[in-house]
Amino acid sequence: MPSVAHKMSPEFRAALHHYFELVHCDTDELRMQAYQLRYQIYVLETGYENARDCRLAEDSDGKAVLLEQDEFDERSDHFLLKHRRSGLYAATARLILPSPRDVAAPYPIELHCPLDQPINDVGVRARLAEISRFAVSKEFKRRIGEMGTLSGVAENVENYFGNDERRVVPHISLGLIAAVWRMVEQHRITHCYAVMEPALLRLLSRFDLNFDRIGPDVEYHGIRVPCLATTDQSLASPPGVPCP
Repeated sequence: MPSVAHKMSPEFRAALHHYFELVHCDTDELRMQAYQLRYQIYVLETGYENARDCRLAEDSDGKAVLLEQDEFDERSDHFLLKHRRSGLYAATARLILPSPRDVAAPYPIELHCPLDQPINDVGVRARLAEISRFAVSKEFKRRIGEMGTLSGVAENVENYFGNDERRVVPHISLGLIAAVWRMVEQHRITHCYAVMEPALLRLLSRFDLNFDRIGPDVEYHGIRVPCLATTDQSLASPPGVPCP
């Protein structure tokens, strides 16, 4: 299977590295930055979550901030995508990992989507994760078709394969995918759940990152597709996106 690098133009790869930096949230302060960005996106920008459900905390400067968190964050690894020029965090994603206390503990997709064949095998679940809270701030969604999406990907993915690749927002989405694959490799994940916008799935398929549909579409502020990638498909060939 060709890697993303073989599908991606040198200009596209260079632009990703030039504009953005992947930041692993390996400290409490960085994880707080991810939760703050999630509050901005999921509460202020989209209204998908309620501010009443968010946690009030103090940042490193003693300023009161609101954090969007849930019960899955304890068992998750997190990344941020930082816009180099402005120093602002443009996007975030997390990988929900198997519970260290109970390998049968459910994932969000299992709670909210009717799956055709739920994964019950204990051995598989020990290497099962879910891509989650994959979101881009609207401050970086400059193209009209991207303003209403979480992933920042327009419906017409052909927009991203012309001469204007340098100035399109999918640099952010592909950077987040690179971050996700870092986490997948680090935690030796072999099966990966996701609930994705159809446009993002189409964009990823252009780079041979294929997720199998594992249930009917669900409605959650727009159509979402429950899907799964396994080692013998996408995860066997991690994205050839250079990690800044």
